[in-house]
Amino acid sequence: MAAGGKGANQAVAAARLGADVTLIAKVGRDPFGEAAIAGFRREGICTDHIFIDETSATGVALITVDERGENQIAVASGANANFSLRDIEQCADVIRKSEFLLVQLEIPIETLECTTRIAAEAGVTVILDPAPAMFLPNEIIETADYLTPNETEAAQLTGVAITDETSARVAVERLLAAGPRNVIVKMGAAGALLATSSTTSLVPSTMVSAVDTTAAGDAFSGALAWSLGQGATAIDAVRLACLAGALSATRVGAQPSLPTGDDLRRFAAERAPGLRI
Repeated sequence: MAAGGKGANQAVAAARLGADVTLIAKVGRDPFGEAAIAGFRREGICTDHIFIDETSATGVALITVDERGENQIAVASGANANFSLRDIEQCADVIRKSEFLLVQLEIPIETLECTTRIAAEAGVTVILDPAPAMFLPNEIIETADYLTPNETEAAQLTGVAITDETSARVAVERLLAAGPRNVIVKMGAAGALLATSSTTSLVPSTMVSAVDTTAAGDAFSGALAWSLGQGATAIDAVRLACLAGALSATRVGAQPSLPTGDDLRRFAAERAPGLRI
């Protein structure tokens, strides 16, 4: 067993790199919830806004990994599905005072929409990871400063099957038309396609022998938020995020695979010596 969950993983990924992180979430009153909160505290994450659900268990997942390191995940959402508008409204002030909001789709859509709206209206930079793949209304997409789908999620949102860089560029144009300021399509070993209002660039991935890709996308998201918070340009932040995702894929498990700042600096010195961290 290993700690996981998209929001939890991304919070840990950013915290391990040095970000000041507050996690807004919901767990059950059970051993898994207690272990999760204790783990967040060990990582230096503020847990003051983690709610305890008295009626549902903490969310869990069963993950299978094949010989190529690719995974398949079955999720029991538990308390995540009960993360309500009332809960998020109690956290409005902490959201407004943040520099970045990093959010995913493992909570109800109406709660997600309220969360991103609070952040956008306050001028908080919104990084929206539309995972797991599902339809999203434009009212949510247009609040994103950075929309970061993988190939499957981008195809779900656009109807464009992504098989190469050309098809990814078509999907990116459709996503930009929905209103986000920037789009980053994560393409695994092929790299990441970054699109802004003025340019589109393919950032190559770092080739590794993948052991387990679980949480590689979360390592990417956490590193992206941390790097942008350090003042990096979008292109350099994506380069760093690609490195973090690649390094994570060489390790087994979700949170156990997430790199620290020292891990990432050593890896970057070897694989991308010109990149500032």
